[in-house]
Amino acid sequence: MSLEPRSTTSSHPAPPATVPDLVPGPEPAEPRTGTAFYTPIWLVAVFGAALYWATLYVDRHGGGFNPMVFTPGELLADVEARVPRSEADVLLAKGRQVYNTYCSACHQPNGRGTPGQFPPLAGSDWVLTEGPNRIIRIVLDGMQGPITVNGVEFNNAMLPWREQLTDEDIAAVLTFIRGNKDWGNNAGPVSPAQVKVIRDATAARGTFTPWTAAELLTIPVKD
Repeated sequence: MSLEPRSTTSSHPAPPATVPDLVPGPEPAEPRTGTAFYTPIWLVAVFGAALYWATLYVDRHGGGFNPMVFTPGELLADVEARVPRSEADVLLAKGRQVYNTYCSACHQPNGRGTPGQFPPLAGSDWVLTEGPNRIIRIVLDGMQGPITVNGVEFNNAMLPWREQLTDEDIAAVLTFIRGNKDWGNNAGPVSPAQVKVIRDATAARGTFTPWTAAELLTIPVKD
């Protein structure tokens, strides 16, 4: 009897190990170290400030619609009148407003009047006198009956404005009319003091006693 240890190995050979199928495909990305980029806070602030400034610039200079300036139906002169640059501009601006409110319906925005009804103010021999004594009286108390303006006769009535318009209003509108270069007028201005003198001197006429051309022609055009 043999005393050698018995082998525990099977006499049958072991089956070969299985190899996994290799499937073609993209290779996995190589690992990378961290590459995160941090934007400096000062750069964000500078960019924001530049964007804000650019927005303001485009808003102011980009030609956008501004209803405070470009109101539909207004003339450029009306817009400019709202930003007077001197005392003379203030008076002219006020005179333009008074004229548009009280006078333009009859005498027309261009001052040419209404043929056969209301005489022109542009180039009028009554307007362009050396002094405003007569036309101040017309505005204060109105006028009725025939009047010849630049050789043409008109026969209508003008309302009195003594109660509605102040001395400054009348001075302003007459300054605007007499010196309106767009109408070809170049007469001197009218002051509120001149209007007050005539208002006080004619107070006894009352509110509804219109002048006639014959009466006015007896009054000197200036003091």
